[in-house]
Amino acid sequence: MFQYKMPLIITLAIISLPVFGAGPTKARQQQPVTYRLEEGKLTGLSEQTGDRYRLKVARIKQLLNMGKGEELNKALLELKKDFPEIAGSDLDAFIRAESLYCEGKFVRAVRAYDNFLAEFPESALYEASLDRQFAIATAYLAGHKKPILGIFKMKGYAEGEKIMERISNRTGDAPISVKANLAIADGLEKRSKFNEAYHKWSEIHSRWPTGKIAKDALLGMARCKHSAYKGPKYDPSNLVSAKSYYENFKLRYPQDALDLDVDSKLEQINEQLAYKQFSIGKYYRKIGQKQPANLYYQMVLDNWPDSSAAKLAAKEIEGTAKK
Repeated sequence: MFQYKMPLIITLAIISLPVFGAGPTKARQQQPVTYRLEEGKLTGLSEQTGDRYRLKVARIKQLLNMGKGEELNKALLELKKDFPEIAGSDLDAFIRAESLYCEGKFVRAVRAYDNFLAEFPESALYEASLDRQFAIATAYLAGHKKPILGIFKMKGYAEGEKIMERISNRTGDAPISVKANLAIADGLEKRSKFNEAYHKWSEIHSRWPTGKIAKDALLGMARCKHSAYKGPKYDPSNLVSAKSYYENFKLRYPQDALDLDVDSKLEQINEQLAYKQFSIGKYYRKIGQKQPANLYYQMVLDNWPDSSAAKLAAKEIEGTAKK
């Protein structure tokens, strides 16, 4: 069974805070008070009850870390039986989702977290649920498989993207929303889905048009357009777009462009554009159309005189002139 040994940081947390007060003639003695989480609020417990509760919580956290689902469920039932006044409904719902997560039952865990997020938007555990969903989505984007019809297993790339999109829709411009969008773009690019990745980078750039995010997105757009070019037999529009994005990046972020050696990328693109034009000339030469062939060869010489294709074009023109 797939197991995740992630510490439960917020769930079942017991927060001890000093309480200060003063009487009319002298300061009252500082008393430690234990608090519990219920419906997103902290409610005071007695010190003795808090100590007993902490012992139960420590055991539950240990079982969660170890991924022992059966023992975990038993311990949770004991906690609810021994401390029925402590567990709030949001805590119960989060625990159910956490149990599924630690057992590696990602499909059911995501559904449970979704239900939690919809039902308890004000809960103090809201961000913890989003973090858990982000962890599951990250696993799917890395190739973790999702069961289909209880028989087959397929890599859950699409499911990971859907979860990340839901996180983004829920959180607006929060940091986790940025992370979710970047994760989708990176995942698509790593799987060579360059056109889809380009559109995601473009969306990110429009949504966050300034700062480091915008810089990374612009570079991602350039990189994806360049990678989407399939060779001289295909439309060179991706190369033209890539060149434009790289030049824009160089203009806006000159030091970063220097560090990343963007000039070498531009040189490579120029070589590819030149060879594309040269290959068109070669085609016309092959079918016996000398005049249009020479026009394309000359275009290479005029636009990219220092390219390797320019040397080839010059030889073709020279050879044609001798015939």
